[in-house]
Amino acid sequence: MAKAIRYYAFGPPDVLRWEAVNVGAPGPGEVRVRHEAVGLNFADTYFRSGLYPAELPSGMGVEAAGVIEAVGADVRGFAEGDRVTYTGSPLGAYSTERVMPAESLIKLPEGIAFETAAAMTMRGLTAAYLLNRIYPVKRGDTVLLHAAAGGVGLIFLQWARLLGVNVIGTVSSEEKAVVARAHGCAETIVYTREDVPKRVRELTGGAGVPVVYDSVGEKTHRWSLDSLGRRGLLVCFGTSSGRIPPIDAMDLVTKGSLFVTRPALADYIADRSERAALAGELFDHVESGRIEIEINQRYALEDATAAHRDLESGRSVGSSVFCL
Repeated sequence: MAKAIRYYAFGPPDVLRWEAVNVGAPGPGEVRVRHEAVGLNFADTYFRSGLYPAELPSGMGVEAAGVIEAVGADVRGFAEGDRVTYTGSPLGAYSTERVMPAESLIKLPEGIAFETAAAMTMRGLTAAYLLNRIYPVKRGDTVLLHAAAGGVGLIFLQWARLLGVNVIGTVSSEEKAVVARAHGCAETIVYTREDVPKRVRELTGGAGVPVVYDSVGEKTHRWSLDSLGRRGLLVCFGTSSGRIPPIDAMDLVTKGSLFVTRPALADYIADRSERAALAGELFDHVESGRIEIEINQRYALEDATAAHRDLESGRSVGSSVFCL
């Protein structure tokens, strides 16, 4: 029988439950997917804690890769046996198999392993839209990236290097700085012992950077604003340390007519053609070896509680997956 992680109340990792579930047959527009690997993302903790809304009881997880086992009526473009990956709603990826909308799926090339897909679909598509849709980065630009040794960070660094973009990356330790530099980070700032805005100004001749990519939120948003040059853009794409406090519009004026955006991946892959274009760019880089996906943490799906503890403690480096 199929099994899945579910939760019945918002709270710490201990609310997660490993249970038998009845999957059933796919309905119109749906498929049943047997998972081979499941992605572990920081956004999963937002749903579990209640920061992101979910109707309880709920499944957990938004990213996985596997094989289509059954196809419902009115499904076009997919067939039994197809290798697929996905990221996005509805929740329920933490499962051995599930029924889900075919519209959410992306065909997975034979040259990309299931574990690789589960480790990179959300992170890789995030890096893709950050670098190719949010701000027109160009060769020679210098940008600031927080959490440079994280799952998104390591893909972002490699992609930015391909584009000729210099990245200043913040990390929590010298060990993570070594990892970031090995993946293309031009300069690293260990934020636990260095003044981030001051160091950014030193590295940019006092000008600051044109764009900051911030997935940390509460802890880093002031550093981000203070690191921007005139008419710079703060891209707040995550809140791993907590919600971003309200930003006073006058701060944007006094710091150089700054811009702020709070994007979500869902709005950059909602259109099927745009999702296919971003996925195609990502898959091409990965299949060619230009971007390498490193999986540094592997867990059994039933160990989701321990995996969430590791993730929230900051012990994780790069990508993590559940192996089935």
